[in-house]
Amino acid sequence: MATSVNMTPMSTIAEKTPTSPIRVPAGLKGVAVTDTEIGDVRGLEGFYHYRQYSATDLASQRSLEDVWQLLLDGHLPVDAASRSGFAAEVRDARSLPAEVADLLPAIAAATPEAGSLGGLRTALSALGSAVGMRPLWDLDADARWRDLIRLAAATPTLVAALHRLGASETPVNPDPDLGHVANYLWMVTGRRPDAELARALEQYLILTVDHGFNSSTFTARVITSTGADAAAAVVGAIGALSGPLHGGAPSRALDNLDAIGTSDRAEAFIRDSVGRGERIMGFGHAVYRTDDPRSVMLRQVAQTLGGDLVDLAVQVEQTVVAVLAELKPGHPLYANVEFYAGVVMDRCGLPRHLFTPTFAISRVIGWCANIAEQAEERRLIRPAAHYVGPPPPEPVPAGF
Repeated sequence: MATSVNMTPMSTIAEKTPTSPIRVPAGLKGVAVTDTEIGDVRGLEGFYHYRQYSATDLASQRSLEDVWQLLLDGHLPVDAASRSGFAAEVRDARSLPAEVADLLPAIAAATPEAGSLGGLRTALSALGSAVGMRPLWDLDADARWRDLIRLAAATPTLVAALHRLGASETPVNPDPDLGHVANYLWMVTGRRPDAELARALEQYLILTVDHGFNSSTFTARVITSTGADAAAAVVGAIGALSGPLHGGAPSRALDNLDAIGTSDRAEAFIRDSVGRGERIMGFGHAVYRTDDPRSVMLRQVAQTLGGDLVDLAVQVEQTVVAVLAELKPGHPLYANVEFYAGVVMDRCGLPRHLFTPTFAISRVIGWCANIAEQAEERRLIRPAAHYVGPPPPEPVPAGF
C-alpha cells in the first residue's frame, strides 16, 4: 500500500521570479535542486545510503524486494505478512498484457542490438498505453503506486523477452516461485539459476537501485513535475541512462580487460591510453573522491565467485590506480561501480549487450521512488537559461 511522504519545501532565495536568472555551475554541479527522503551520496566520505540505512549494509543483508519496499513505501517490511504481501504485488505485475507481448517481436526486429535500451524504451511506452496509465497529476498516491509497481516489475520481463526474441528464441514466462532477480536470470537463460550467482547479481542490483540526483533520476523527476504519466517519466529516464557517460560503461570496462589480456600488459596499456588522451572506463566518478563503496563491495562479491576474469580484474585495478596516481598526481582515480559490475554480470552468464539494460532493471526501482516523491510536490520544474547570443532586437532583414 502506498504511503504519502510529507516533504518540507526546500528553502529558496525568493519565491518570486528574480529580475535575472541565478547563475549556477555548469552541469548543476553541487547545486541542490530539491529535498528528498530517498537517499544521499557523500562523495568525500565514500558513503551512500537509502533512507536511513547504509546501501552496502542493505546489499549484504536484505533482498532486492525488501529494498524496493523501503524505497517506495518508506520502510522495510515489518513482518512476514508485509514481505509476502509486497512480493505478491510484484509477482502479479510481472506478466505482460497480450497486446504488449504481441508487439515484442516487431520491437526486437527493429532494435539493432537485442535487449538494448532502445527496445526497452519502446516496450515500456507501449505498456503504459496498453494498461491505460493516466497523468500522475490526476492520480492519488495508491493509483500512482500501482502504476510504479507495474513498470518496475515488468521491466525484467521485457528485457529478457527482447533479448530472447533477438536471438530467435521463444520468450520465457515469469516463474511465480522465483524472486525478482532469480526470475530475471530464468527468463534470460531458460534455466533455473544457480543460487550463488542469483545472489551475486541481486547484490549488484541492490547497490545500484538509487544513487542521488544522477542524470536519469533528475530526468525522471523533471518529467514527473509536468504531471505526465509514470511510463513517460521512466522512458525519459532510460533515454538519459543510454548515454555512455551514465549507464553504458560496464561493457566498455570489460572490453578494456579483454584488450589487456594478462596482468603483465596492464601498465603499458594504461600508459598508452592516457598518452592518447583516452578515458579509462570504469575509473573515476563525478561525486566520489575516494573508493566507490559500490565497487569495494562488488570486488568482494566477484572474489566470492572467483575465476580467471576476477583475478585479472583485481590485478588490473591495482595497476590502474597506481599508474593514474603517478600520471595524474593530486587527482586520484579509483574504480567505480562499472568496473566490477561487468565482471559480476559476466560471471552470472549475462551477455554484454544486456549489462546496461540489467542496470536499468535495478535503477527503475529508484526512479519510481523518486517519481512518487516528486509527484507529491505538485510543482513544475522550470529553470531558466542565461542568453549569450547576439543582442536583440535587430531589424529583420528583407526577404529574397
